[in-house]
Amino acid sequence: MTLINTDGLEYLKFSSMDDDKIVHGIFTRKGGISPQPWASLNLGGTVGDTRENVIENRRRIYQVMGRPVESIFDVWQVHSADVICTEKPRPLNAPHEKADAILTNNPDITLFMRFADCVPILLHDPVRKVVGIVHAGWMGTVNKVLAQTILTMIEKYGSNPGDIIAGIGPSIGPDHYQVGEDVIEKVKIAFGNQAEELLINLNGHSYFNLWRANGILLQHAGVTSVEVSGLCTACDTNRWYSHRAEAGKTGRFGAFISLV
Repeated sequence: MTLINTDGLEYLKFSSMDDDKIVHGIFTRKGGISPQPWASLNLGGTVGDTRENVIENRRRIYQVMGRPVESIFDVWQVHSADVICTEKPRPLNAPHEKADAILTNNPDITLFMRFADCVPILLHDPVRKVVGIVHAGWMGTVNKVLAQTILTMIEKYGSNPGDIIAGIGPSIGPDHYQVGEDVIEKVKIAFGNQAEELLINLNGHSYFNLWRANGILLQHAGVTSVEVSGLCTACDTNRWYSHRAEAGKTGRFGAFISLV
């Protein structure tokens, strides 16, 4: 990944994704106007920050990326395995649909999601000209929202999994993501014999490797081009929001993708 600083805003880009074909970025928490504990580029509208701050922060990222705010399509993220394919932006005054994966083949749409430990996964099929974002916490991962998204790309847009480029962005890493018996059991059900490599035992506690789990889902789906940032949000709260590390008193960073 490459870290870019423009007008005080920082964002990461995947090296494997083609700038001539897509505009994309995963923004850090720097460069916005929100006060503590959301400082400063908070893009979450349900965490206690003011609507005015969130709107201004969102305007800044769209300006940096050279996209109109009116092109946005975002959703109410609910830790599901639901996928929405959209052909038009979401009107700014319209209610959000519920889903945890969004896809489009319309270059007039900018897909956008918010994160604070869950895994942002960006997808690009340069052959069928489709882009997508997936939001995968432990629930979305064990419910295989990413696998469902790849299947939807195949069925809706005719994608070949071998053409799809995937980027797994910053999220809580396996060194910080301690889980209990309820999650452990669901991981074992979802991943079978491969669950053992996803559940790390340290000092009598179990930790879940979300990066590897979603990498396995991509591998099973036939996606071979996978770039993993390997950046833990809980390790670096100066740059990222982390719900776990900041005890829930934090904001949300944004992931952003559109076709050129």
